[in-house]
Amino acid sequence: MAGRCSIYSAMLRGVEAIPVDVEVVVSRGMPGFNIVGMVDAAVQESRERIRAALYASGFTMPDGRVLVSLAPSSLKKSGSGFDLPIAIGILVASGQIDPGLSKSMLFVGELSLNGSVRPVSGLLAYALCARDYGLELVCSDEAEGLVDVGGLRQRGLRSVGGLRGPEFTSFEGRYAVDAEPVLDFGDVAGHDMAKRALQIAAAGNHGVLMMGPPGSGKTMLASRMPSILPPLTEDEMLQAALIHSVAGEGIASILAGARPYRAPHHSATSAGLIGGGSPIRPGEISLAHLGVLMLDELAEFRPSVLQQMRQPIESGNVCITRADGTIVFPSKFLLVGASNPCPCGYYGDSEKACTCSAKQVRDYQNRIGGPLMDRIDLHIDVKRLKPSEVLAAQGGLTSAELREGVLTGREYASWRKERFPSEPTTQGLIRSCKMSAEDGDFFEKAAASNHMSGRAIVRVLSVARTIADMAQRESVVKADVCEALGFRIRDGVGR
Repeated sequence: MAGRCSIYSAMLRGVEAIPVDVEVVVSRGMPGFNIVGMVDAAVQESRERIRAALYASGFTMPDGRVLVSLAPSSLKKSGSGFDLPIAIGILVASGQIDPGLSKSMLFVGELSLNGSVRPVSGLLAYALCARDYGLELVCSDEAEGLVDVGGLRQRGLRSVGGLRGPEFTSFEGRYAVDAEPVLDFGDVAGHDMAKRALQIAAAGNHGVLMMGPPGSGKTMLASRMPSILPPLTEDEMLQAALIHSVAGEGIASILAGARPYRAPHHSATSAGLIGGGSPIRPGEISLAHLGVLMLDELAEFRPSVLQQMRQPIESGNVCITRADGTIVFPSKFLLVGASNPCPCGYYGDSEKACTCSAKQVRDYQNRIGGPLMDRIDLHIDVKRLKPSEVLAAQGGLTSAELREGVLTGREYASWRKERFPSEPTTQGLIRSCKMSAEDGDFFEKAAASNHMSGRAIVRVLSVARTIADMAQRESVVKADVCEALGFRIRDGVGR
């Protein structure tokens, strides 16, 4: 039996789903099953999955020639999400199911050999695409990661056999999720100076580098950073969940309002940290969007990989260019780095002698690179605690206490920007500080004596402005500048 059909589907490109028309023509002639439209191996393999799924569900493959075209043909198609729309197109074109089924619906799903429909990555992106084009989304009824998108009806399909009904499951609302337990700064004894630096970083989205010997508590401090950040807003939740959905990561904690926390191993490749691969996938810096990126053992990362972070830190986006175009992933993250000061780890330690030469210490710290160090606002030394301090079981400042200062600083900064709007430029930052002539002269001399670059001067001013916001002051005073300089100009471990 000859016939034709057109089904709506979509493909992932970056963090977006682009609509794709699945056109199926069944004609008389020599039996054959071909898929065209610049498709990869995964799409070509769908022919065998579809054939087995149709037979298992009680349907048959047409006796004649089956031609499938995925348009537009100028875009490369990848993944197994086209299995379901192609199978439906074949069934409609061969007259085995109701043609009305293919109207006003966007289909995406992988088929198993027994005919069941499996979920695919990026369902949130597909949902947004279907909503924008006024379609309903049909996917696996076991799909995890579906989010309630306003103005969209989402349906689930268990198996190809359910198309006879059709038997769709209606998804109502967002899946209930429970917030994961959050680590508390109160569990970390001492380190009040480090906690203060992390509080300032959270209040103003400043990068932090902690340097100290092994066992000094750097990783413990960094892992508790999300506990003092404000929860995600609805818009931020959608942005972060979209990236994780496209990458095939779980989004339950994000839907509960928790900010992402990513801690990649120092063996991470460029594609793993920055993004890339084939098909192009978001890297760790994008998965940390609107959250925290923790780089432990920072000096152990490949220098060439670390230096690729410079542009994303400045712009908040990472651009990956290939022959078929450029893909942009958002990457606004709070960078927290931790590193030993030398290969043995004990340079500058007051109790254990360092076994490294001066050249080894210098070469080890230079692996991080001056340009990247210049983009990190707060540099702090984390020293090992005495046994008596560890055994005292007194953690000091808790996350609740630190979060109060973070929220105060953010709220005051928001109020200040509304009342005294200024452009997001260097001159705008200088004017927002409102320093007196005496305080400005002090900072100018300090910057000159320490040979600070233009970027370093701006970074110190930004930190000082955050400190003043936390104290609810309109003007940046000398004390704010001194504290900001203290976090920038290190003279302890590692120097």
